[in-house]
Amino acid sequence: MKKYYFVFCKGDILLERLSDGTYTIPYQENPPTETKPWTNIMNITPIEDKMVKTYRIDSPVVGNEKYEMCGLRPSFYKLPRELYLKAGKCHEILYWDQNTKFCGVCGAPMKLNTDISKRCTNCGKEVWPQLATAIIVLVHKGDEVLLVHAKNFKGNFFGLVAGFVETGETLEEAVHREVMEETGLTIENIRYFGSQPWPYPCGLMVGFEADYVSGDIKLQREELAAGDWFRKDNMPDIPEKLSIARRLIDSWLAK
Repeated sequence: MKKYYFVFCKGDILLERLSDGTYTIPYQENPPTETKPWTNIMNITPIEDKMVKTYRIDSPVVGNEKYEMCGLRPSFYKLPRELYLKAGKCHEILYWDQNTKFCGVCGAPMKLNTDISKRCTNCGKEVWPQLATAIIVLVHKGDEVLLVHAKNFKGNFFGLVAGFVETGETLEEAVHREVMEETGLTIENIRYFGSQPWPYPCGLMVGFEADYVSGDIKLQREELAAGDWFRKDNMPDIPEKLSIARRLIDSWLAK
């Protein structure tokens, strides 16, 4: 029976080149690369009625006319959306598998119990893949929006205030806190926009819009290198289309 094989070497995924110049994920009966007796080929939720498998290889595939290695992020621009999203899930499951080899309670080896759970071979503790939830927010002030440049951004683009949700707080409380911590601004009228899996390595981004209330921009210099209010006619470089930050900004630009 044919299966989709999502094959990763570190952060790169194996893509299959098609004759028309497009790309897909290998869909065949057997793995597209050599596997070892110890290769852990994991089951992933199917794509409709098509089985999905994923595994890691130690060395990238090179010099092959049929296959090409590609970073997970740039694969967004080469794969159909459904396959890109499934690739993200596969990457997260492999990351989880790699980081749960031993029990966090007693140190004994963990063994796969179901496709998405492990059980300790000694004390029986069970673990499942964990998500790191983060918020991201587009703040409006009249005909302007708040854009910031984080110190960890690669390039000169400006994005949105974002941060991880802390234990014991709601998503809305996290939005208020992150905006205040990073920019010193008070906001109101927080409204949900949408969400996005963010498999770098195992996140969930929850997007919001909000309205400015008061305060002057006072950047949290440990996190942000720059930030300001921008109108539609003076926009800086903005994030790539793969991100929910870009979806939020594009939605505002289209109004």
